[in-house]
Amino acid sequence: MRGLTEWNDAEAYFFDLDGTIFLGGRLLPGAAELIRSLEEAGKTVGFLTNTTTQTAADCGRRLRGLGLAVRDEQVVTAAAAAAAYLAEQAPQARVLAVGEEALIAELDAQRIRVVRTPLEATHVVVGMDRRFDYAKLHAASRALRSGAQLIACNPDTYCPVEGDELPDTGAMTAAIEAASGIRASVVAGKPSPHYARVALRRTGKAADRCVMVGDRLETDILLGRASGMRTALVLTGAATLEEVRAGTVMPDWIVPTLEAFAKPSDEEIFNIPITKR
Repeated sequence: MRGLTEWNDAEAYFFDLDGTIFLGGRLLPGAAELIRSLEEAGKTVGFLTNTTTQTAADCGRRLRGLGLAVRDEQVVTAAAAAAAYLAEQAPQARVLAVGEEALIAELDAQRIRVVRTPLEATHVVVGMDRRFDYAKLHAASRALRSGAQLIACNPDTYCPVEGDELPDTGAMTAAIEAASGIRASVVAGKPSPHYARVALRRTGKAADRCVMVGDRLETDILLGRASGMRTALVLTGAATLEEVRAGTVMPDWIVPTLEAFAKPSDEEIFNIPITKR
């Protein structure tokens, strides 16, 4: 585990949103104070979210509504990462999109053509879809059986909200994979290397000068570890200490809330002791 000095000497800090900065309609403890103190210290701050139901502009508005002075360009979404992947790797793609308006908007922003007919599609891009149904499952599986490639915006099977867990992109992707017999060839969001490259390009910082802060071991912390960032797990969202003890992905810091970073008075508060089984 690392200490206060190694936290403070980073140049850029990336934060997950749901379960890290906010939960439902409220900011989590220490979030506002920490973001403010980092920016006052001249640090670069970014927000990396696996959402596909909000654009970066939507996320920016939500954060500003919660009292954070955030610019839209500080936010990277999984939908934007998927659209950027296609713009780089398959700019002539014809996409059958399983998702909501924000996913379509991000594809449009990258000038990726969206089609409605399964047999026209070269790619099926899947995001969270709260209107996912049999017709969409059938259309996606038909496109894939006809040769289209499957791209998942993120691997998250559920999204934590206050008092509940909502089925997320990974659940829809799993249904489509089962129906079609075709596995996703690309996962564009966290923890993919592509997503890390998109985020790092935004800052111009080297990975080893950055910290990734999040509440999920399998996405946030794995993204940071795999790309060479320092990592901090906050226990206000998905992950539990039991999962840390049982898992193989170990963050550099584990804290109960962001208050541990916002108001550090003693290095001992930075880390919850972990005994691996």
